Amino acid sequence: MVDYELIQEWFRKADNDCRVAEFLFQLHPVPMDIICFHCQQAVEKWLKGYQVSKGISEPSKIHDLNKLLKQCIEFDTRFSQLVEECSALSDFGIIPRYPDEFEVTEHDVRRAFEHATAVKNFAPLLELRGAVAGYSESGE
Repeated sequence: MVDYELIQEWFRKADNDCRVAEFLFQLHPVPMDIICFHCQQAVEKWLKGYQVSKGISEPSKIHDLNKLLKQCIEFDTRFSQLVEECSALSDFGIIPRYPDEFEVTEHDVRRAFEHATAVKNFAPLLELRGAVAGYSESGE
C-alpha cells in the first residue's frame, strides 16, 4: 500500500527547501553556498518521495543524488533524463557544510536553482504530485 501521507511529507519538505533557496536570493550578500545546499536537499527529498511511492517506506539515508537517481531509474527509466541535474547538484549536499571547500559562483547558484526547478517540474514527479493531491482531496 502506498503511504500518501509520507510522500506528501517528503514533497512538503522538498518544496520548503526550494522556497528557502528562492528567498535567500533576496539577502545581501547572497549566501550562495547555502542556496546550492537547499537546492540539493530539495532534489534529494523529491527523489525520496518518489521512492516511497514505489513501496520503499524508508529511503536510503544517503545524500548522493546520483545513487538515489539510479534507484529511481530502476522503477522508471524516464528518470535517466535527470542525470545532468543530479550530477551537478550532488556535491552541494556535503561540500557547503565545510569552510573553504570551494568557491561557489553566482553562475553556480543560478544553475543549481534551475536544476532543482527542472527536477520539481519533471513529468513523473508532477504525475505523482497529482496523485497525492487527489488522495488529499478525497480524504482516503
